[in-house]
Amino acid sequence: MNACTYTVPPVLDPDVMFDELEKKIKESCPGFDTGRIRAAYDTAKMAHSGQNRKDGSPYVTHCVAAAEICVDMGLEEDSVISALLHDVIEDTNITHTDIAHQFGVAVADIVEGVTKLTRVQYTSKEDEQMENLRKMLMAMAKDIRVILIKIADRLHNMRTMMFQSPEKQRSKSLETMEIYAPLAHRLGIQKVKWELEDLSMQYLDPTGYCEIVRSLEDKMPMLESFMDSMKERIQRRLDQEDIKATVFCRIKHVYSIYRKMYSQNLSLNGIFDLCAFRVIVDTIPDCYNVLGVIHYMFKPVPGRFKDYISTPKPNMYQSVHTTVIGSEGIPFEVQIRTWDMHHTAEYGIAAHWKYKMEDGGSAVRAGDEDKFAWVRRLLESQQDSDATDFFHNLKIDMFSDEVFVFSPKGDVINLPAGATPIDFAYSIHSDVGNHMVGATVNGRIVNFDYALQNGDIVEIRTSKSAPGPSRDWLNIAKSGSARTKIKQWYKKERREDNIVRGRAMLENELKQHGLNLDDFMDEEFFLNVIKRFSFTTANDMFAAIGYGGLTSTRAANRLKDEYARTAKPERKSAIDKMTEAAERREQNAQKQGKAVHGILVEGLNNCLVKFSRCCTPVPGDGIVGFITRGQGVSIHRCDCENYLSHMQHEQNEGRWVNVSWASEITDSYVTTIIILSKDRTGLVMDIATVLNSVNAKVRTLSARDNGSGNAITHVTLEVKNATELKNIMAKIRNIQGVSQVIRNGK
Repeated sequence: MNACTYTVPPVLDPDVMFDELEKKIKESCPGFDTGRIRAAYDTAKMAHSGQNRKDGSPYVTHCVAAAEICVDMGLEEDSVISALLHDVIEDTNITHTDIAHQFGVAVADIVEGVTKLTRVQYTSKEDEQMENLRKMLMAMAKDIRVILIKIADRLHNMRTMMFQSPEKQRSKSLETMEIYAPLAHRLGIQKVKWELEDLSMQYLDPTGYCEIVRSLEDKMPMLESFMDSMKERIQRRLDQEDIKATVFCRIKHVYSIYRKMYSQNLSLNGIFDLCAFRVIVDTIPDCYNVLGVIHYMFKPVPGRFKDYISTPKPNMYQSVHTTVIGSEGIPFEVQIRTWDMHHTAEYGIAAHWKYKMEDGGSAVRAGDEDKFAWVRRLLESQQDSDATDFFHNLKIDMFSDEVFVFSPKGDVINLPAGATPIDFAYSIHSDVGNHMVGATVNGRIVNFDYALQNGDIVEIRTSKSAPGPSRDWLNIAKSGSARTKIKQWYKKERREDNIVRGRAMLENELKQHGLNLDDFMDEEFFLNVIKRFSFTTANDMFAAIGYGGLTSTRAANRLKDEYARTAKPERKSAIDKMTEAAERREQNAQKQGKAVHGILVEGLNNCLVKFSRCCTPVPGDGIVGFITRGQGVSIHRCDCENYLSHMQHEQNEGRWVNVSWASEITDSYVTTIIILSKDRTGLVMDIATVLNSVNAKVRTLSARDNGSGNAITHVTLEVKNATELKNIMAKIRNIQGVSQVIRNGK
């Protein structure tokens, strides 16, 4: 049958399904109490009586199918019972107390945990994703079985997704691809992960899926012949070497092929390693003996050897991988592992999960609690994130590819791919990151934005007198945990600065839409808005914006949306009024005012303008004006430290004015950047070379040693706008020994 065509299955008989489940349990799990499991089935069948699925089958068939998946994953008796009952609290009148009385508190807690993952509804998709993920992490930290049953539930729902509407097919498939498949991967359940990915792809790109399936069907006779021949050849040679081993072979799953085709812009004919072989042995030494035999038989492909036995993946996966080229010129991958490793590779944490009941029935894996320390760390590190940041950081920390590096003592640290020394420092401890002044990789000084590679030996240099993390680090760090710890430092150490900075950022964001923050500061209205962000006071929200826990854009959008939602219908929206007023002000400014040095000053015509030396703004920066005594209007950046520290002083009341860049600017603007680096011979020459390569107009360049082996270089240059300046700064950051490049005034 062609895998792209669906056939409607007959309506299922739940009793027949349960009989098959019971038979499987007796064969593979002889210690299970089948009487207790049948009682759970009878309870679920009675509770769901009268409920049908989209295909017309009784609803309880879904519960039986989820329980069978749990058996296949190797879960214990309570998990199978919980899977049978996993929907009764949500969809029927049965309560936690009822389940606890008949099946025990542990089962009742698991069923309630699964229910809580789907019970609450949210106002936005971002909030929903954030809270669902948070709840999953909390459930995992308490009892991993909740998530394993939820994954089993999702797998069966994806197997029967053909009965849902096209819109639901796409939304559930996207959610599965973004959350459940990567979660299964992080828990090491590869077999389930592969099936979830393939099932999701059928609905997300049905055309691409069918093309790959049909192409594989066309190639299958040739591939099967190749695999049979190679399998027999490898098995025969291992027997000759007296190595007890079992050889399997398979075709890569569809989504894996799809991802490789699109990432490398290949057709299916351009992918040669469609076949993968797996050699399973009894002991770890035999793994390396087999590796030697394989490399003797076939030519290994350079750079395609990975040893996950000596350095296991965070999801406990262990194997030796190598890619070799057969005599026919066809490359193929060989994975070598023990039977224990194989079982873990297929079913991950579920493969060896053993429970001892403590503290009234909580589930704890004996001797392996540290396996889930990452869940607790992830929960702790995401407490101060908003929905967007949380979801983005979580996908990076949990679901991205990884890089393995070493500490000077030989400890293995796994980080997201693309991680930098900043991520490494914060993975060791917050204090190490907060006091970092430099880093060496393999004995060589590197920039803070150096992308760590597998096998790098990383050493972090710290100083008690370090000023703390720079805000630029938020753009350099790749891991969500490092970014959150940097934000936490700013939150704790710079609250007053954060309040001023956050208010200014929100005012500037609103100003770009022609709105004023003061127009929203009605006490009752503003209190309702900040409560929706879980803040107590306005200063709490301003501080969160200041340290990066909440974006000014999101806060501004919420203010506008909430005001529009609560506005009385009989009066014109205040936002409309403010927008009209802003448009009138702009029109008046265009009529009355004349740009001076590319600056328009609200309410003042052709006045004297000067650019402040403390922050040297350029077009593209958010700006504000200050009326000086006798020297016109001084222009500051909105993130200028002088502006932020003096904006609320009483003596300056009425002297801050709205300014903006003219629509057409032809001038160049003088600005200053500060380069922090390791002092070394040739540093100034390297900086000058980079500046020359980008045709930067340099006015002054001065460098000095600060006495601790580090150098500070000030460069004053002319640029057209902020984009040009950012490009120059990015080039300088790549110079050997440079740790930071910052704007003057920050």
